[in-house]
Amino acid sequence: MLKQLKGDALLMLTAIIWGTSFVAQKEGMDLIGPFAFNGTRTVIGALVLIPVILIIDRLKKNKEIANGTYVELTEEEKKAGNKTLIIGGICCGLALFTAGNVQQIGIFYTSVAHSGFITALYVVIVPLLGLFVRKKVTPLMWGCVAAAAIGLYLLCIPSTGFGSINIGDVIIFICAICFAIHILVIDYFSPKVDGVKLSCIQFFVAGGLSLIVTPFIDPALGFDVPTVSTMVGSWLPVLYSGVLSCGVAYTLQIVAQKDTDPTIASMILCLESVFALIAGMIILREMMSPREIIGCVIMFAAIVVANLPAKEKGDEQKQ
Repeated sequence: MLKQLKGDALLMLTAIIWGTSFVAQKEGMDLIGPFAFNGTRTVIGALVLIPVILIIDRLKKNKEIANGTYVELTEEEKKAGNKTLIIGGICCGLALFTAGNVQQIGIFYTSVAHSGFITALYVVIVPLLGLFVRKKVTPLMWGCVAAAAIGLYLLCIPSTGFGSINIGDVIIFICAICFAIHILVIDYFSPKVDGVKLSCIQFFVAGGLSLIVTPFIDPALGFDVPTVSTMVGSWLPVLYSGVLSCGVAYTLQIVAQKDTDPTIASMILCLESVFALIAGMIILREMMSPREIIGCVIMFAAIVVANLPAKEKGDEQKQ
């Protein structure tokens, strides 16, 4: 029980960090463009994970030696594993590069609350994309999709109609689709390789590509090419997003989920969008209309229900 409570507390801290990082992402673009910001913070996140990987590997090896289960891999097995890890890291990095930068652009044009809730829609988009690989979507999930669509309409479409829709909300919705693809790519590679190492490589790939294209894309979006002074001026949001959001929060999630129920874990992590809303209201003084709040509530309910595990046929027959 104590371990589970500790795990739940760490997951809650993870959700708080991820939720408040939306504020850092928005504030970070006061001086630098989206690709410069995203590239810098993602590379920082990768660097933070390097000592984590070394520590985890050492602890794992010591534990296996103590239990008498340690087995030295052959050179061929190491090469095969490393090849899969590198390919997976590159694929996940390309997906994260796209999703992360689309999100960063969208955040510039819309509120933190809108960004948090619309991004979280990837939870209900993932099963829909699964249709392309012949995965079934349950009636309950279709209900979640319908509810999410209603909530999204109330949140993003003003009472004046579609003509007043915020372009940032549209971009963030595209970002949610990109993150859903990113989740599916991770889902394919993560069972085959070490999750923390996979994340570290994908951060380096996504961050490196972002920094490479920064001088070309950021100016095209209306941002100046970053200088030393502008990068130094953005140090706080960049470090917060890089160290805490990419590095610390991911590590907390890995550690915490070992000691808590997967259903409870997913419910707690859903609170990321709620903390984004709260952080936006407190730090940035963002306000929401009753219509938008109702939309958020409906979307949050859809996201929570979508995270509930499906019952197995055998379990249903027992009841």
